[in-house]
Amino acid sequence: MPQISDRGERMPASPIRKLMPYAEKTIKKGIQIYHLNIGQPDLKTPVEALNALKNCNLETISYSHSAGNESLRRKMAEYYKKIQIDVSYEDILITVGGSEAINFAYYCILNYGDDVLVPEPFYSNYFGFTTETGARMIPVRSTIENGFALPPIEEFEKVMTPRTKALMLCNPNNPTGYVYSKEELLQIRDFVKEYDLFLISDEVYREFCYEGKHYSVLELEGIEDNTILIDSFSKRYSECGIRVGALVSRNKEIIKTALKFAQARLSPPSLGQIVAEASLDVPQSYLNNAFIEYKSRRDFIILELNKIKGVYAPMPKGAFYTTVHLPVDDAEEFCIWMLEEFSFNGATVMLAPGNGFYIGQKIGKQQARIAYVLEIDKLRKAVECLKEALRVYPKRTIEQ
Repeated sequence: MPQISDRGERMPASPIRKLMPYAEKTIKKGIQIYHLNIGQPDLKTPVEALNALKNCNLETISYSHSAGNESLRRKMAEYYKKIQIDVSYEDILITVGGSEAINFAYYCILNYGDDVLVPEPFYSNYFGFTTETGARMIPVRSTIENGFALPPIEEFEKVMTPRTKALMLCNPNNPTGYVYSKEELLQIRDFVKEYDLFLISDEVYREFCYEGKHYSVLELEGIEDNTILIDSFSKRYSECGIRVGALVSRNKEIIKTALKFAQARLSPPSLGQIVAEASLDVPQSYLNNAFIEYKSRRDFIILELNKIKGVYAPMPKGAFYTTVHLPVDDAEEFCIWMLEEFSFNGATVMLAPGNGFYIGQKIGKQQARIAYVLEIDKLRKAVECLKEALRVYPKRTIEQ
């Protein structure tokens, strides 16, 4: 039998989705699952976006421009200008979700064997994307004790090699909810400038910063040709299924190169772009209400989680995630046990094991990512369920 490729063997499974086979069996047993494992918002997609899809009078759903519809890109440029990011529509390339934008960025800047620095823990798919390119992801560890703040720049310098090519940020951060301050971004700016690195910043959660202003890497002066912004409509407007994101850079060579990859995959989703363009006309009140709702959920769940003996959940500053310490030896085993063997009042909870957000997987072995994307009543029931699971779990590390 022909052999699977080395790349395929190295490709990591998603910690967010790899437990789905267990969940599917649990659902078949009639047990309800509170899904805190995945960042799928439960807020309603804006009616303006849905109406644009319902009322489109296309006779043929055709390919779009490989860079995306110009009308969408122009409207995005207007959106960015409102938040102090001065770019032209020609600096924007529409992609199949934020994931493809990251892929294109990596394809544009990385050669086989190059290194990408990233604060750890990190969004798990970053590791998969670097594996696809044949590059290496080099982690620089942040810690739960200080809320996953940016590690000292000296820690980045310690792992530099002649093959270091880029630094990857997620701001606000997935999986920790940390938001990098202006001072931290200025430190990154100086580091990137000194070593002439690319700086890629995934900013899809920018609307959800609960403790002050969000600063974009495209606001940093002096590294205009080094910066690449990753964006997406998925989380902002609760429309993950349209699969529309963007790669944004003032570096003309980046856009020119990314367009070649975009042409190879033909075009981004035509119907998704119709929804995305209409979303940019949604009243600010929609985003304001989403902000208030997620902040309320954050405040509730962090307070309740920290009441559980042995659990520690730092207060996230943005997004809708928190990475928590659990009183178990192996969080993945615990997550599987909750799906296979445990239920409370006819329900159980699904979490994302923390080890998949680290390269050194033992580091996150007692951690899990929680996405607070459910309404507060369901979050309350989920926390009660988790508390009971930790009370009766045979391998808990502390007495309840």
